[in-house]
Amino acid sequence: MLIDHDPYNCFMPYEPMPVASAAEGPLAGLTLAVKDIYDVAGYRSGWGCPTALAMSGVKTRNAPAVQALLDAGARFVGKVHTDELAWSMYGMNAHFGTPVNPAAPDRIPGGSSSGSAVAVAGGLADIALGSDTGGSVRAPAGFCRIWGLRPTHGRISLEDVMALSPSYDTAGIFSRDGETLLRTMSVLLADDAPLPANPRYLWPVQMMEALGPSQRAVCEAAFSGLDATPVDDLYPNGIEHAFAAYLTTMGGDAKASIVPFIRSSKMPLVRGIDGRAAAAEALTEAEIAAASETRQAIRAHVETLLGADGVVLAPVAHDAPFRLDAPFEIFDNFRHHAQKLLCLAGMTGLPQVVMPAGTVDGAPYGVSLIGPRGSDLSLIRLAVSLYAARKVAA
Repeated sequence: MLIDHDPYNCFMPYEPMPVASAAEGPLAGLTLAVKDIYDVAGYRSGWGCPTALAMSGVKTRNAPAVQALLDAGARFVGKVHTDELAWSMYGMNAHFGTPVNPAAPDRIPGGSSSGSAVAVAGGLADIALGSDTGGSVRAPAGFCRIWGLRPTHGRISLEDVMALSPSYDTAGIFSRDGETLLRTMSVLLADDAPLPANPRYLWPVQMMEALGPSQRAVCEAAFSGLDATPVDDLYPNGIEHAFAAYLTTMGGDAKASIVPFIRSSKMPLVRGIDGRAAAAEALTEAEIAAASETRQAIRAHVETLLGADGVVLAPVAHDAPFRLDAPFEIFDNFRHHAQKLLCLAGMTGLPQVVMPAGTVDGAPYGVSLIGPRGSDLSLIRLAVSLYAARKVAA
């Protein structure tokens, strides 16, 4: 790392190597942390995995997403932690440790972009580059009380980045405020499909029914005063049906992309990855094909509901981050409950922006907006305006 002190254990302990950036540009003055699945010249790419780190050579070029931020004037300050192989959402790495959540030190920081979120939340970087497959930008943003964006799928290059599940993998950015998020994403994206001045707000009944009273109250307060139309079939055939298709399609991708590395490298498997790798390997081509058809049907259905002007007012996850000393049953169940809400944007490839909203049981709880494909920048602008209005009203 290129900073003097890391009180939150979010940076990888690599020998500091300066990385050149432009002297001027739209991101001049901002410091940048990069998740350790992106290649950065002069550094190895560890993927949160000692075996991958040992096999990695020192990279000679930056991943395009990193280079774009450097060319815009952002100053690199180090590579940051990730869950092993980016295949979890808790931010707890058995090999390199758990970054401390600055907003709730007794809770998980969220992952797999744990280091990215913590570096920003703790003020050690102004912006951070993460990735989101099943919620790895959105969950830690919500858990650490910061802003984050999972962009429209495929709009930001993932060349020279570890692949987990390519039809779900996206880049993503963290910041402490919406204006900085917009400033940063404007470097990486064009405003391809801007929202109209008065979008249609959609209230996702199935998502809200999955929440407890405290969580729902935060959502209602965050979006109070908006004229939102209740939608009770955002997940056609129900959340469980969609979630099953998500697990199978994501697992099918992983079977072809990351599982071969797991097996060929003979890396030791920690609890969690062992089961996910085995489940992915066990999937048949027929199961993957059937789930892919379900996914395409859900995508078409949601895109029809949104049209060019629809915005879903959504929770990020079903609950605030759990305590670091939580019992095993919490660890085993939390991820699936959270991903039942998180999977919608991934299955449809739509952008989702996260902003702080409130607290549940003393821990941060975020809310989000899901918009049409290509509406990324105007979706952030909308979130900024809604957040500002709520803060003034409060």
